[in-house]
Amino acid sequence: MESSEEEDDLPSIESIIPQSKIDSVHQSLTEKGIRKLCCELLDLKDAVENMCGDMRTKYLAFLRISEEAVEMEHELVELRKHISSQGILVQDLMSGLGREMDEWKRSSDDADESEEVEEDPFPNEITDPNSEFLEKIDILLAEHKVDEALEAVDTEERNNPELKGAADTSSYKSAFIERKAVLEDQLLRIAKQPSVSVTELKHTLNGLIRLGKGPSAHQLLLKHYATSLHRRIEAFLPSCSSCPTTFPATLSKLVFSNISLAAKESASMFGDDDNPAYSNKVVQWAEREVEYLVRLVKENAAPSETVYALRAASVCLQDCLNYCKALEPQGLILSKLFLVLFRPYVEEVLELNFRRARKVVFDLNEADEGLESSSDFVAVLSEFAIASDTTMTDCSIRFMQIVQDILEQLTHLAVLHFGESVLARVLQLYDKYIDFLIKALPGHADEDGLPELQDHTILTRAETDSEQLALLGAAFTILDELLPKSLVKVWKLEVENGGGDGGDSSSSPSLISSSAPELKEWKRHMVQAFDKLRNYFCLQFVLSFIYSREGLTRLDALIYLTETPDDLHLPSLPFQALFSKLQQLAIIAGDVLLGKEKLQKILLARLTETVIIWLSNEQEFWSAFEDESTPLQPSGLQQLILDMNFTVEIARFAGYPFKVVQNHASVVINRAINIFSSRGINPQSSLPKAEWFTEAAKSAINRLLMGSDEASEAEEEYECEVEEDGHIVLPEIDDDDEHSESLETSSLSTMDSFESFASASMADLESPSFTDSES
Repeated sequence: MESSEEEDDLPSIESIIPQSKIDSVHQSLTEKGIRKLCCELLDLKDAVENMCGDMRTKYLAFLRISEEAVEMEHELVELRKHISSQGILVQDLMSGLGREMDEWKRSSDDADESEEVEEDPFPNEITDPNSEFLEKIDILLAEHKVDEALEAVDTEERNNPELKGAADTSSYKSAFIERKAVLEDQLLRIAKQPSVSVTELKHTLNGLIRLGKGPSAHQLLLKHYATSLHRRIEAFLPSCSSCPTTFPATLSKLVFSNISLAAKESASMFGDDDNPAYSNKVVQWAEREVEYLVRLVKENAAPSETVYALRAASVCLQDCLNYCKALEPQGLILSKLFLVLFRPYVEEVLELNFRRARKVVFDLNEADEGLESSSDFVAVLSEFAIASDTTMTDCSIRFMQIVQDILEQLTHLAVLHFGESVLARVLQLYDKYIDFLIKALPGHADEDGLPELQDHTILTRAETDSEQLALLGAAFTILDELLPKSLVKVWKLEVENGGGDGGDSSSSPSLISSSAPELKEWKRHMVQAFDKLRNYFCLQFVLSFIYSREGLTRLDALIYLTETPDDLHLPSLPFQALFSKLQQLAIIAGDVLLGKEKLQKILLARLTETVIIWLSNEQEFWSAFEDESTPLQPSGLQQLILDMNFTVEIARFAGYPFKVVQNHASVVINRAINIFSSRGINPQSSLPKAEWFTEAAKSAINRLLMGSDEASEAEEEYECEVEEDGHIVLPEIDDDDEHSESLETSSLSTMDSFESFASASMADLESPSFTDSES
């Protein structure tokens, strides 16, 4: 029985719900709940959006109602003032009527005919015209009929001249003056209303002028134009950010057109020519508006270090000075004031832009997306990237990009007034750029770097000759070609093609000094900056030739004290090495500086000159000759003179200027002769003639170039005139024949190294910069 009861308590197998059905039921319920919840959330979102829209609409309506309430409040205040003035007028009428009644009562007691007096209680009003006028003017003033009141006042003053005099102090005059004051107050109220039109204002101001209140009318006129201007400017200012470079043009047009209109209205209404006081007030007011304009431009311009600020300042300067010039016939001289106010801002913008330029040029990690990458000079400077580190080429390209970007922002009048300042900053930037390149040359100490390079750029040394020549080529190209082209566009100067017939195919533009005098001194400094790089390169090149890696000198005085010259009369080994090294450098320069023959000649001439300058300044070298304990031989002096002549002939042979080299060589030779003479050696008896040294030097060059078998034939072709005195003086070259003779002197060389140096005209070598009409 117990087992049957337990079975009854257990549910049957058919009543057990499968787990899958339970899961499906719960899953369906969950999906339905989620869908319902999403629908409720969407409804809630729509309700919130509707509520936000209603709130925005109600908020705008609230603001509009608030503004209307403020305007209504002002109107109530004005109405209250008007009621108060009407109350005062009624009180005045009542008191006047009381006085009249008292007078009438007193007069009625003394009259003979009482009946006539009772019929006409106001006899004075009929018989007294003054009282009648005052009553009339009071009515007109109460009804705000200012035109009729003004006409009545003018008529009364014409009929009674004593009203304008100072002697009359009657009660009628006092009452008349009081009425004029009320009329003036009504005219002032009309003129001060913000919504008054120009026509109504002029009509009101004419009324004040008729009342003798010209200064007040003039002040109201200027105030009206100032208020109108400020209202228009406030409406325009929010859009300045959308046009950061052109908004000063709109502002200046608003300000100066407003000044012009005010000046014309002032002259037509007040006759400024007849009354200087009014014209002076116009000038003072215009000056305040110009100050306001300058302040607005400063406050709404882009950051001063951007080109947008520079362009905005240039546009503002251009337009404002043009407007100032247009206002001068009206007697308004505002250009000086504007320049005084605006100059500090322009200088600040220029300074900050060039500071940014230094960061962009020297910090190669600094990116400036505003620079154009498709400029004409990018292809020109990129040619030097093949022979040098790309870091240096990027620096050169960035230099020209940033400078051109700055120059393009300048307007004509900005160049006229700030051209010297711009040129000075370009010179400063170029000088730092040259220092940057010098830092990349061998032998430069790392601690001598630029502040802009600290913790920013790690330079790669230009170790090879091709890399160093590429640096020089980039710097020279910027100086001689790219910068002049950019300046020509800005300064709008004439372009003069320079270069000889057989030289540089891409002739560089030159700036005419007579067209822009400020460029003359600037270009001299630019050349001096480039000379720092050139001289440093030449010095390092010569020092690497003179000194070995161990620090020992190869050009020692012992060469001329101990060694005996050979029968071939060749120069000493260091100078033979110099000739070979110059040949190698010329070959490299012909490839790296292709088309830059002028620079090639400058470098080779300076290298030859640097060797002799070093020798003349090396005191240790001369101390060995001056030491009396060291014996001297005439052969040593002969070898030294031959080496100097050999150096001069290298310069002549290559076709570049040799006069400076010749002068330095003469100094060395004269010093050596003096030392040997003081030691008892007679140069006249122990040395050959000057022609011998010249011919020996030429013969040595030909032997080194072609070999001894062809030396005699080469000497016949390589002839030159030599003076018969004892000095090293080579023939002069006429300016007209410089190019042809340079070609002839280089025709012997069968090597490509010197052919490129003979192709440019000698006139290009006098100044490695712009052509100067005065030089």
